[in-house]
Amino acid sequence: MTTQKTRILLCDDHEVVREGLRGLIARQDGMSVVGEAGTVAEVVEAATRTKPDVVIMDVRLPDGSGVEACRTIRETRPETKVIMLTSYADDEALFASIIAGASGYLLKQTRGQAVVDAVTAVASGRSLLDPDVTGKVLERVRQGRGDDPALASLTEQERKVLAGLAEGHTNREISEMLFLSEKTVKNYVSRILDKLGLSRRAEAAAYMAKHRPRL
Repeated sequence: MTTQKTRILLCDDHEVVREGLRGLIARQDGMSVVGEAGTVAEVVEAATRTKPDVVIMDVRLPDGSGVEACRTIRETRPETKVIMLTSYADDEALFASIIAGASGYLLKQTRGQAVVDAVTAVASGRSLLDPDVTGKVLERVRQGRGDDPALASLTEQERKVLAGLAEGHTNREISEMLFLSEKTVKNYVSRILDKLGLSRRAEAAAYMAKHRPRL
């Protein structure tokens, strides 16, 4: 019986990085590279066309943010998991990645076997995100009432939607959890961003980083 291989899409604007990842994955029996991209536009198109199980995504791309590309891919194809790849640790990028729905976050200095293990983990439905980090993001949502008037202005339902975003859920997944239509959730997200003075979902990460409760 043939075991289906994990389909992987690579996105990095540096060809040498993609070559290294491609060679690493080619040596794994249970994995295959189904496409490569170097920009946000290319990876979104490639994800739609190749239907990967996992995308390994550079955080910074020439035409925009890999975090935004992650959000777009997860909204249109929730079953695809995304691992963010970056050159250095960045709290704001980490928080943005969580909100955008990423399953993992790795440094480019990570050893090859750790990348393979990460792909295996997220493909099987596990998260690479530290529960403590995810917990702190959620606390920033739930305990923001007293510290910040904008967060305090959110209704209970809007808080539930924002908590869902912080946990990495798509609009579709949040709609199922809260027994709402996907369109209603989309409207909630728009109102939340408007109240917080943000233009995009990923910016909520930086907002929460600045307004987190004092520990």
